[in-house]
Amino acid sequence: MRPPAFWNDAGAPEARLLAPAGWLYARLARAGRGKAWRAPVPVLCVGNAVLGGAGKTPVALAVAERLALSGHRPHFLSRGHGGRLRGPVRVDPAAHGAADVGDEPLLLARAAPAWIARNRAAGAAAAAAAGASIVVMDDGFQNGSLAKDAAILVADGAVGYGNGRVFPAGPLREPAAAAHARADALVIVGRPQCALPNGLPRLEARLTPAPGCERLAGEAVFGFAGIGRPAKFAETLQELGARLVDFRAFPDHHAYRPEEAMALLEQAAALGARCVTTEKDAVRLPADIRAAVDTLPVAVEWRDPERLDRLLQEKGLIS
Repeated sequence: MRPPAFWNDAGAPEARLLAPAGWLYARLARAGRGKAWRAPVPVLCVGNAVLGGAGKTPVALAVAERLALSGHRPHFLSRGHGGRLRGPVRVDPAAHGAADVGDEPLLLARAAPAWIARNRAAGAAAAAAAGASIVVMDDGFQNGSLAKDAAILVADGAVGYGNGRVFPAGPLREPAAAAHARADALVIVGRPQCALPNGLPRLEARLTPAPGCERLAGEAVFGFAGIGRPAKFAETLQELGARLVDFRAFPDHHAYRPEEAMALLEQAAALGARCVTTEKDAVRLPADIRAAVDTLPVAVEWRDPERLDRLLQEKGLIS
């Protein structure tokens, strides 16, 4: 879904009208949390307090990379949003597509073994049985079925928690105070441009294009993205020096139909521009069209990498 404009305006009449529904949503979510199962290996969750993307998958990848450097054998665990398989299933990028396991697990599986499971406890058990020394959850912060040894919230520095209200009155999945009470740190991705609740250790990071992306500097580019905040991708292209001649925004996790994807390529060709999208969008494109679309990989750059190390050490996850 595309976030409505009033999610960024606490005083909007729509937000006030829907506030009681938000209270009910939060109460039902809290009541749905049962007894958590503890896995035989540590579980670290990277999640969101809000609906939509904030950069949690790149953060999960960066945290797993740090854990691997310390000697861990991290496995990723995801619900597999948008995929048809319930799991537990180990993701095989050569055999699975986004329609099977979702888009984010395909990206995670490039870096380390990744599992999708609607039942998070069963997924963690499968990962541990397959040799994981630690499970890194991508999302699942609000899921209470699996005990977490550490939890990191991720926020987009540009929009933060929006109007601060709970869905459907705002973008929050639960009240901010309740989320922060269960978290160990807040990672802010991008330059902070709005107020965020205090009370948690903060780590600042930014998404940087991977080496080689400078090839787009000066190039005419037609961009498209179906992520939490597509405008962020458009900004990245412009920061690279690309000449953004047009841009199409789609809802997060948008499933591209073959004729729709081909129309995007044709529109780029008509403009004499490269067709460029995100890695997350690329895995949702039909295979025969994917090769014709340029992708822009990004990675997390920490403002102070030692703060992440200290957090992981305090939680006993690295020495």
